[in-house]
Order: sequence, then C-alpha cells, then structure tokens
Amino acid sequence: MQKEKGNLMLKLIAIVGTNSKRSTNRQLLQYMQKHFAEKAEIELVEIKDIPVFNKPADKQVPAEILEIAAKIEEADGVIIGTPEYDHSIPAVLMSALAWLSYGIYPLLNKPIMITGASYGTLGSSRAQLQLRQILNAPEIKASVLPDEFLLSHSLQAFNPSGDLVDLDVIKKLDATFDDYRIFVKITEKLRNAQELLRKDAEDFDWENL
Repeated sequence: MQKEKGNLMLKLIAIVGTNSKRSTNRQLLQYMQKHFAEKAEIELVEIKDIPVFNKPADKQVPAEILEIAAKIEEADGVIIGTPEYDHSIPAVLMSALAWLSYGIYPLLNKPIMITGASYGTLGSSRAQLQLRQILNAPEIKASVLPDEFLLSHSLQAFNPSGDLVDLDVIKKLDATFDDYRIFVKITEKLRNAQELLRKDAEDFDWENL
C-alpha cells in the first residue's frame, strides 16, 4: 500500500471476467479506475486471450497466467467484474480461476470485491453467487467482501464519457468501495492462519477424498 494524503492508497487488480470486446462489465471497471483514482491504483487485467484450462499432467501453468498471478500476489486486493451467461459466470472466467488455483495460490486470503453489470434488472446476481462459491473452494480460499455491487440496465447506465449517470447508483458504489477498503485492511490483519490455509490448499485433492 502507498501513502496518499495521510491514508493508505490501495493497489488493486481488476479482472475483466469476459472475453467480449464490448462489455459494460469492462466499462464499469474502467469507471471505477477513474472514479476512485485518489483512493486506489486500479490496474485492469484482461483474460480474454488465456488458454482454456486443460489440467495438464505436468502441472505447467501458462506464462500469461503466471504473469496475472504475480500481479495478484503484489496487489492489496482484487476486483472481479463478471457478467452472467445462462445463470453462471463466463467460461473464460471459470478457466482463469481454474488456472489460478492449479498448483499456485495467489488468491489465498486475498480480499475480493465482486462487481457485475447486466442489461436486465438482476445485475448478474446469480453469476455472482456462483463466483462466491468458487472463490470459497478449498484450492482458492479467497476472502470475499460480503456485499457485492450489482449494476442493472447497464446499457443505459453510462453517459458518452463512460461515467455512471444515476446518483443513487454512484452512492451505492462509493459506499461499497469504502467498505471494501476497510475490508482489505481487516483481512491484512487476519494472517495468523494463512500458512495453514496454504498447506490445506496444497494438500487438497478432489480425486483422493
């Protein structure tokens, strides 16, 4: 964390959880990057070009995944923006999370904020629920902020400059992000069991339960 005006300036990674070229989920993360620039340094990370997870026997993780993992390790926290496809997260995000827990553990105890944008009224709520379950898996064990941010009717949510237009939506995002900043600091202090959690993750094997 860097010092900024007496407060801690967070360094965050924001994963764009889609391979769509035009996505309101990417647009939301870009807005957050700009809107919270005085509170956090947010770097957007694309996963659209990563290889499909194929569980290689030699446990070799692709170089682009190791690069993302290194960025996550160095960051104070991670924001994951997910759309909802057929009531679930996109296949590319599922694949990325599988790689990021295949013999490597960058998300272990990492504070996560989930965001989601959708064209309808539910704002990717079912995908976010699934994402929570995945992030709580024994091989990942991330620390997920209890509140998520849901952006409904996302096609109408932004002006031509890429800014959110609804003041109530902005207030909700501001409040959720401020809670997340506190959550990051609390999670940082809860390190006592981290090595034990890492050992549990390393030893876990679904095929030998």
